[in-house]
Amino acid sequence: MAPAALRASSSALTGAPARARNGAPRRCVRVMAKQQQSAGPPPAWDRRVVVPEVQPRDTPKPFSVLGSTGSIGTQTLDIIAEHPDKFRLVALAAGSNVALLAEQVRQFKPKLVAIRDAGKVAELRELIKDVSPQPEILVGDEGAVEVARHPECEAVVTGIVGCAGLLPTVAAIKAGKDICLANKETLIAGGPFVLPLAAQHGVRILPADSEHSAIFQVMQGLPEGGLRRIILTASGGAFRDWPVEALADVTVEQAITHPNWSMGKKITIDSATLMNKGLEVIEAHYLYGVSYDDIEIVIHPQSIVHSMIETADSSVLAQLGWPDMRLPIMYTMSWPERVSTSEVTWPRLDFSKASSLTFKAPDNAKYPSMELAYAAGRAGGTMTGVLSAANEQAVQMFIDHQVGYLDIMRLNAACCEAHKAELVAAPSLEEIVHYDAWARRWVAEAVTSGRYAPRLPAAAAAAV
Repeated sequence: MAPAALRASSSALTGAPARARNGAPRRCVRVMAKQQQSAGPPPAWDRRVVVPEVQPRDTPKPFSVLGSTGSIGTQTLDIIAEHPDKFRLVALAAGSNVALLAEQVRQFKPKLVAIRDAGKVAELRELIKDVSPQPEILVGDEGAVEVARHPECEAVVTGIVGCAGLLPTVAAIKAGKDICLANKETLIAGGPFVLPLAAQHGVRILPADSEHSAIFQVMQGLPEGGLRRIILTASGGAFRDWPVEALADVTVEQAITHPNWSMGKKITIDSATLMNKGLEVIEAHYLYGVSYDDIEIVIHPQSIVHSMIETADSSVLAQLGWPDMRLPIMYTMSWPERVSTSEVTWPRLDFSKASSLTFKAPDNAKYPSMELAYAAGRAGGTMTGVLSAANEQAVQMFIDHQVGYLDIMRLNAACCEAHKAELVAAPSLEEIVHYDAWARRWVAEAVTSGRYAPRLPAAAAAAV
């Protein structure tokens, strides 16, 4: 059996707080017992979005793309390819998918290319040897940083997963580039550092996540003091109709199958645990300056209403559309403009086909991630980054069949509990990166050392 500290549930972090209407904890007792919570960094958009006057352009807007071979990156490049009169690519950075990267270089002919895996540079050069003009090729984190601050780009789409995307995003901000934000860690881990930096450099952070794009859109035009609360919608993930008792035997194959969205493995599993929504609560706080008491989660299985706000006079404003990540990505790229799209490649919402829109409160027993995320958010500082990093490590270990599905949240809670003594309220960039690595290492060592005994599904345990 695992020691009690490692078997901790989210209540160990929160101290059994009182509940909001949606079951989210109202306060974090134990984490903040010895520390007064600070006001926090300035939000990217302070409870309203003021829209600038649209300035007509004679040339396509130039972009750099971080994570070009991932889901966000490939969809971004599809948008650029479909709208060459509006957007052009000047630089891109990728991980190790050299074949796809070579195809992208051939199609878009960027001036600068960065690949994380230095061992694949020779292969890339061979695959693009007949491309003219040849791009400059850089490697590693330094290459991604140079892509992010390329002198010709005006904005950067940040599609690199994890804290690896933080350093190039910081470089882009320092270079005055607007951020099309698709990397959660930029705010969840880096918010206390990134937000003051963005304010200092006059950089706009534009959310590419579907829920935060929805909020961003419906907040436009609000008067000062007009926002009462944010309502984040969640599909409920792969197991929204499963009984809680069946979750112990969830397999990886079941967890990576989403009923509505086409996404990568990690984010699909986060949708199943609802950790993605918990992290979005933290993002909403950083993006819009809204108290955690005024951010709620509701299950909406159809994924047509992407999120809502309630205004001071009790009106509710929502943004609707088919579940398609391209729309929020493109809106970050074109804002404050709207780009005309083809009905063939961008199907219009047909209410006769989306006739049933249902909503229900999330089940805390099925989704303990919510309580944990609210508690980490209220703790602030490095706690939110630790939660995100611990979750990323635990999810990867689940994918690798090292832990069970329910172990993900148990490990997350235990890691946050262990971090309480070292929590830094206003961390530097170095401290943010340090505790990201610390959390990943803590989760991995808890399992590999035997201090935590994972509870694998019967089939997986038999295979081991």
